[in-house]
Amino acid sequence: MPPTDSIAGLKGAVEAAARALRDGEPTEPAPTLDRPPKPDLGDYSSNAAMLLAGPLGDNPRAVAERLRGELEGSLGGDAGSLDRIEVAGPGFVNLYLSDTWYRRALGALVAAGEDLGPAPTAAPERILVEFVSANPTGPLHVGGGRGAAYGDAVVRLLAAVGHEVEREYYINDAGSQVTHFARSISARMKGEDLPPDGYRGEYVVELGKAIAAAGIDPDDLTAVGERGIALMIDQVRETLRRFGVVMDTWFSERSLVDRGDAEAALAKLDAGGHTYRHEGALWLRTTEFGDDKDRVLIRSDGEPTYLMPDIAYHWDKLERGFGRLIDVLGADHHGYVARLRASIEALGGDPDGFEALIMSLVHIVEDGQRAQMSKRSGDFVSLDDLIDDIGADAARWFMLSRSHETTVDIDLALARKQASENPVYYVQYAHARIASILRKAAEVGGGGDAGDAGTGAAAAGDAGAAAFDPDGRSEPLEPSEKALVKRLLEFPHEVREAAARRAPHRICAYSTAVAADFHAFYRDCQVVGAEGEGVEASRLALCLVAKRTIAGSLGLLGISAPERM
Repeated sequence: MPPTDSIAGLKGAVEAAARALRDGEPTEPAPTLDRPPKPDLGDYSSNAAMLLAGPLGDNPRAVAERLRGELEGSLGGDAGSLDRIEVAGPGFVNLYLSDTWYRRALGALVAAGEDLGPAPTAAPERILVEFVSANPTGPLHVGGGRGAAYGDAVVRLLAAVGHEVEREYYINDAGSQVTHFARSISARMKGEDLPPDGYRGEYVVELGKAIAAAGIDPDDLTAVGERGIALMIDQVRETLRRFGVVMDTWFSERSLVDRGDAEAALAKLDAGGHTYRHEGALWLRTTEFGDDKDRVLIRSDGEPTYLMPDIAYHWDKLERGFGRLIDVLGADHHGYVARLRASIEALGGDPDGFEALIMSLVHIVEDGQRAQMSKRSGDFVSLDDLIDDIGADAARWFMLSRSHETTVDIDLALARKQASENPVYYVQYAHARIASILRKAAEVGGGGDAGDAGTGAAAAGDAGAAAFDPDGRSEPLEPSEKALVKRLLEFPHEVREAAARRAPHRICAYSTAVAADFHAFYRDCQVVGAEGEGVEASRLALCLVAKRTIAGSLGLLGISAPERM
């Protein structure tokens, strides 16, 4: 069982007490251990007595009294973790923890150093997360940027809990959109009107100038298209770099065509009896695998649908040894999921190893008006423009702060504010304020102007706080100190939940809560120069752990944690 100076240890003690009442039999479901809605109901509360009442044939409050006796034996006495236990309501067991427990819990957090996250998952997987994958026919706009922020944060979370994860961008460099793109560039190079289905953005004019400067004939549509795609991918790669996203692999759709992978996948589907001809087209029997209707693979004119290369691409992913495939898709891809799962199963893969995470829309709001976005019309807000305006940190925060299934409005006026009502500023400022406190402590302790030493002062402050002795304080803790310790102890659980649910917005909410609890603590408690034996040392240690936790949370979101603001 984990040491009791942690939430996991307390939960283990409750589960052990429950087993003791059942002669070693576990309770299903396992008892919970939660923070009550009000502080006067205890530090933590468990429903164990209600779960045990049936198996033990007794009323919950009587069972709760028996549990109290077990827990007083394991957590009280020499352990010193308990102040008291109360039985409340229908049978809740409410734990009131001692200052000793809080000091030891803080000491464990300090000793953990930067490793404040969860233990590695018990079942690590090799995962490929494909995201962004916008058609390379224009600059990356903010819609693609939301997918970039989300996909990158999901990768960071999965890696944090022990999975082997890679990032991939699928380049749609084959198909009709490339032809339309090449014709658009060619028309701009020759000063002609654009085709009806052409791309009208000013960026097409600039591409035409660059391609003309390279000596490429505007009538050589293949060369124009290839060069245009290459230039756009270079631009997208640089935009993503500015946004803090670095792909492990850039996978070309054309490479599937050149290798004949689509034909190989089709042959495998044919051999399995999963295709048939109807009205001159070749169909895949996706209804056999849960889709609402069969899907066309090859049209009657011999042209493949977009599904055919997608099937080949996902089969290639599985052939590369990835056990789980996660696709971050745009808002218009809801109908895509069932047919792709069916295709994977038809090829002999595990459809449960495929996840499609559908992004909702993102809107830029300026003066109460939403900007519309369309690459083809040229009327869109590019991710580069957004980064130039509010910075990568603010852009990522606003894109990640709500569930990917929820539409997001990025209020530019709010995102530009250097004030507490701007949520990313609020969290980053908490980190910077803690860094300032630790620098001040190093300065006072060293008798010199350590604040001018930059990172050296920060390191000295961190080192001083890390020398905390849990048994060196005799003064009682303030309620806001306890509240902050409890919040910091929740970090591993929050990371595990956010990773399992593919929900980085939980980390936004958690880091905001940490910042709020820190600001309350700093309002209530003097840190540097605090009176009382061991009080300053323990409060500096608490500052250090809060700083590490905020930095770790922001790091999972791909957002910086500044030392100064």
